[in-house]
Amino acid sequence: MPGSTYPSRPVRWWIFATVLVADVLDLLSTTVTNIAAPSIVRDLSAPASLTPWLGASYALALGSSLVLGARLGDRYGTRRLFLLGVAGFALASLACALATGAVGIVIARIAQGAFGALLIPQGFSILLRTFPRDELGAVFGVFGPLLGVSAISGPVLAALLIRANPFDLGWRSIFVVNVVLGVGLFACAARLLPRQAGNRDVVLAPAASMLLMGGLGALLGGLISGSGGTWSTRAVALVALGFVLLLAFVRHQVRSRNPLLTPSLFRHVSFVAGLVVGSVFFAATAGLLYVTSLYLQDGLGLAALPTAAVMAPMSLGIIIASFSVRSSIERLGRRLVTAGLALVGLGVLAYTASVHYAPHSLWLLVCPLFVCGLGMGCCFGSLFAVALGEVSEEQAGSASGTLNAVQQLASSVGAALISTTYLAGTSATGSGHAVIRSLLVVLAVIAACFTCLPLLPRRAAAEAH
Repeated sequence: MPGSTYPSRPVRWWIFATVLVADVLDLLSTTVTNIAAPSIVRDLSAPASLTPWLGASYALALGSSLVLGARLGDRYGTRRLFLLGVAGFALASLACALATGAVGIVIARIAQGAFGALLIPQGFSILLRTFPRDELGAVFGVFGPLLGVSAISGPVLAALLIRANPFDLGWRSIFVVNVVLGVGLFACAARLLPRQAGNRDVVLAPAASMLLMGGLGALLGGLISGSGGTWSTRAVALVALGFVLLLAFVRHQVRSRNPLLTPSLFRHVSFVAGLVVGSVFFAATAGLLYVTSLYLQDGLGLAALPTAAVMAPMSLGIIIASFSVRSSIERLGRRLVTAGLALVGLGVLAYTASVHYAPHSLWLLVCPLFVCGLGMGCCFGSLFAVALGEVSEEQAGSASGTLNAVQQLASSVGAALISTTYLAGTSATGSGHAVIRSLLVVLAVIAACFTCLPLLPRRAAAEAH
């Protein structure tokens, strides 16, 4: 693209800020319920089973619709879909703030995730058309660390708002902030983003997205219902329905001329191994984050703000490791993933020991959580880059989109199932034993990742990170 077709430099960076705020909105919506879940459940007088659904409903809708959202942007224009996504996201956030019961807030969170799936995929395309190729490295070099800071800020912001209780809104103020940011973002995007014609030849696959979301939702609902130890007819029926819908999704993908997931990608053993390791890893770490917040608040009786402070070392470790290993990802490749998994496993083991031997000592949790964060930071940047190591340049975009969608879906499943394991244990044996049982599940899942590591490429894909 000739240089003259790009916006002026100041406008380029305003567009960058607009896309960044959209991603921050998504990140905040993903992380705030880690801290706010106990307050929401208490205020709505909802059953404890609402807790895993607060995060899972959002991530499930987002992950299963990301590829469809990207195709809608290609077909109808990224600007149009970006604006639609922002408007819908703000309205869904308002619905969350106004929710009066468990069903209402779960439906609103599903809507948030669905509109987020329209919004998030457009950002990458917008930045590619906004900046010259020689500036993209600097752009994404700034993007990652700023999102890392947002990962820390999300839980802290949620905790501050719950404690400050502005206008007596409590946890609802978290979603009101989304509405305010959404209105401002819509105004900026409408003014700054260039109009772009879509390609009506792009084929959509809404049926596949619906089958995927329905199948995972039913499967997750059944597993959550049954993980408490009582497998009712309803729980078994939901699991069976989930498997049927997922089998229908697989059949649809095999027969479709325009599948959501590119079949040729799955001929790469290294890509499949990376997909498996990534799924298991993100399920484990999402569950770890959720259970830690629940244990600190419901188990140890901490308020939201002290909980965020205790968990901050984990986020700090993620940022430090992400910065430190960035330049070494391509050279170290699989070894970096191995080191990251080992650090997470070591941190979880130390975390388990501290809860067992000194359950009320918060200071003894700080170091294990920091070590877990360092391990996560090593893996977050390198895992997908390694998985893409043997994927052709022509397939890189589709492969990256598949990995991102799987990350969201795995996080939703992991957070829901591991937090449900914790909640089921608290009613039977108390929070101390429940969190130890949950941590042992996380440790077993992390250990399972090592079985697929030999199948990963030794080196990461150049510039994939």
